[in-house]
Amino acid sequence: MEMSQIRYVLAAPRLLNFTRAAAECNVTQPALTKGIKTLEAEFGAPPFHREGKHILLSDFGRSMLPRLQHIAEEAMATKVLAQNFRLLEQVPVRLGVMSTIGHLRLARFLSRFEKEHGGLELAVTEGTLPDIRDRLFAGDIDVGVMTGLQDIVADLNTAELYTERYVVVFPPEHRLGRSNAISLRDLSGEHYVDRLSCEMREMVMAVCEEKGVELYARFRSEREDWVQAMVLAGIGFAFMPEYSVTLPGLIQRPLIEPAVERRIVTATVPGRKFSPAVEALMRSTQTFAWPG
Repeated sequence: MEMSQIRYVLAAPRLLNFTRAAAECNVTQPALTKGIKTLEAEFGAPPFHREGKHILLSDFGRSMLPRLQHIAEEAMATKVLAQNFRLLEQVPVRLGVMSTIGHLRLARFLSRFEKEHGGLELAVTEGTLPDIRDRLFAGDIDVGVMTGLQDIVADLNTAELYTERYVVVFPPEHRLGRSNAISLRDLSGEHYVDRLSCEMREMVMAVCEEKGVELYARFRSEREDWVQAMVLAGIGFAFMPEYSVTLPGLIQRPLIEPAVERRIVTATVPGRKFSPAVEALMRSTQTFAWPG
C-alpha cells in the first residue's frame, strides 16, 4: 500500500469520477485506475461500485475510508514536522540581550537550547534597554531579553524568566563586607563606582537623595566589566543585580532598606508571527530552570 494509492482512493469517491480524481492527484486516469486496482487486489475487496462513468462507495469502502483518511492526515503531519525541523536549521534566531543582564545563566540556557536543536543558528547582540526595544520594533531582532519595567514593555508581549535582587558589591577586605546585609544609610560617604547603564540608576539615586545618603562617584562607566574590575581594584563599591556579578573575588551583600529587585523577561512584538525556530526558543524559555 502506497501513499499515492491512498490519495487516489480518497479523491475518487469525493469527486465521484475517476477523470476528475486523476486531475486533482496530478496523474493520468490510467495511472489512477491502475493504482486503485492494485490496492483492491491487496485489500481483497473493491472499495467502489462502478455505474457507468460514476462511482459509488461499497460497504467495504465506507468501512475503510476513515482509516485511510487517518493515514493520509498522519503522513501530512509528519511531512509538516519534517519541514519545520529543516526550517529550524535554516532560519537563525536573532536574540537581543540588555547589556546589564548577567551572561552566565543565559549562556547555560542557550547551550541547552542549541543541544536540543542541533544545527540551529543563534545570533546574540547586546544593547541598552531603549536600543533593544527599538530593534524589536524595527524587526532587527526576534526576541528581546530585558528588564520588565512597565513603562518600557507596556506595548510588548512579555513572559517572565526570573527575578533578581540588587546587591552591594565590595572589594575584598572592605569593612562593610563583614555585614550580612547593607542599607543605603550604611553607604553614606563611601566611595562609589557608578554604573551608568543601570536602568534603575535614577530610582536609586532619587532614594539616596530623599534619605540624605551622600555617594561620591570616583569612577563611572557604561561597561559592566569595567565597573566590576574597578570595584575589585578598591576604587569603591557598586550596586549590581545579583546574577550580573561575575568577577571572582568580589564580595556581594543584599541591599536592604530599601530592597530593590528587577524582573527579567522575554519581549516580542504583538501580532508578529514567529518562525518555527523562534517558536521553539520561546517554548524552551518557559521550561528552563532559571535561577530563583
